[in-house]
Amino acid sequence: MSTSDPRPPQGAGGRAGARAGGRGTRARPGLSNPAALLSGTVGRLSDALARPVGVPAGTTQLRAEVVGPAATEGLRNERTRIVGTRTGFGADLLIALVRIWRAMSRAVLVVARQVSAVVTPLGWTMLGVVIVAFVVGYSAGWAELAAVAWAGAVIIMVASFFLIGGNAQRIELTMAHTRVVVGERAVGGISALNPTRHRLLGTTLEIPVGRGLLEFPLPSIGPGAEFDDVFTVPTTHRGLITIGPVRSVRADPIGLVRREHVWPSFIELYVHPETVSIPSTSTGFVRDLEGQATRDLTSSDVAFNALRDYQLGDDRRWIHWKSTAKTGVYMVKQFEETRRSHLMVALSLADADYADDEQFELAVSVAGSLGVRAIRDARTVSVVVSERTPEFAKRKTFAVKALSTLTRTRLLDDLALIDRAPAALGVVDLARVAAEQVASTSVAFVVLGSTATPAQLRAVSSAFPMGVEVVAVLCDPGYTPSLRRVGDLTVLTIGYLEDLQKSLARSRAA
Repeated sequence: MSTSDPRPPQGAGGRAGARAGGRGTRARPGLSNPAALLSGTVGRLSDALARPVGVPAGTTQLRAEVVGPAATEGLRNERTRIVGTRTGFGADLLIALVRIWRAMSRAVLVVARQVSAVVTPLGWTMLGVVIVAFVVGYSAGWAELAAVAWAGAVIIMVASFFLIGGNAQRIELTMAHTRVVVGERAVGGISALNPTRHRLLGTTLEIPVGRGLLEFPLPSIGPGAEFDDVFTVPTTHRGLITIGPVRSVRADPIGLVRREHVWPSFIELYVHPETVSIPSTSTGFVRDLEGQATRDLTSSDVAFNALRDYQLGDDRRWIHWKSTAKTGVYMVKQFEETRRSHLMVALSLADADYADDEQFELAVSVAGSLGVRAIRDARTVSVVVSERTPEFAKRKTFAVKALSTLTRTRLLDDLALIDRAPAALGVVDLARVAAEQVASTSVAFVVLGSTATPAQLRAVSSAFPMGVEVVAVLCDPGYTPSLRRVGDLTVLTIGYLEDLQKSLARSRAA
């Protein structure tokens, strides 16, 4: 062996030296050095708290080699806000205590939110009374007050047992029909299924229906069993009724605690206005190509009227050659203009145009009946209502709102949502704006209440251009139906919805 070999000898002494050295490097601080033991424990705790979530304890992390003041220069985090650039045992201990305190605070807040979510105001009052009764009763030696405190504590403990039970059941809310006519019966169903393998305790189901509330006692349901029940929604008023979301409630009989679980699904029920079937000929004040022509004369159409002398610019296609041969003068055909009827229904929403809600509901039904009949006949129809002026507007809003006339259902849905208002456009302004915005109108039905004066009715008639047949429908429940003329305006007064069909048929015959 060369004397220059740097390797240590492999004899027993070498092995013993290696073992001794190994034991020396793994030596741990004992009880003789408690400061070092505490420092190491705090250091390991600080490292564990500072380790990112999801990083195992044995994972090696790269660290910067910069030390000294340059290591924290420009650093802005929670540690620097608390201890600044200080390091060492004291700073690490303070940071560890702050992190533990914040974790405990978050846990306490979570528990406090859960408790406050189930304790009612009456429960908090009862708890306060019990605490005061305990303090005063034992400090002042009042046995009666102490008995009251213990009785209240027992009541609180018993009430807490009513919160036991989960919400593993599946709740389903259904409606037989989501669109009904006012006054019809609307039936809904509630179904609860237990998908678990154990029995579920009973609870109470609450179903908000519009501004009301339905309550169902849900009994205990066995594994895989299902509970079904039905309910009826009152439809005495036109509008949109929101049914749901369903809430399962666990509460004590006194009302000290209450725990709710909400299923987010809900159903919208449209309550349509009542309508009456109107024969298609009843709305034919101005009919299209299948009916009568207008009084306007034109040089090109399909309804022949008479012959006249040829004028410069007339189309030679319409020269009547037989008459020209007889008279020796060019004669051309003259026609009566026909046009596709465009029906418009204008409904006033102004409070001043109605004496009460009953008149307004009748007016909505009239507008719906006319619009539905026109949609069924595939006529061009526009249904408009008064627009409202904003509450703090400086000027009146001159506009109308067009309702959907694509289908019968869409129109009735829109009519279910409207309501009268003091700031809505009056009937006279409604007629003027509707006449400007709805072009090519041939028949205009203006629907309102019984408060309109003759002057207002004449202003409604004059708002539309010449050639437009204007009919004002006055709705006055209980009134004997009548039909009269006010200038160029036809005024139809009805007391019941069925009078609309009879009166229009009578006016058509006349």
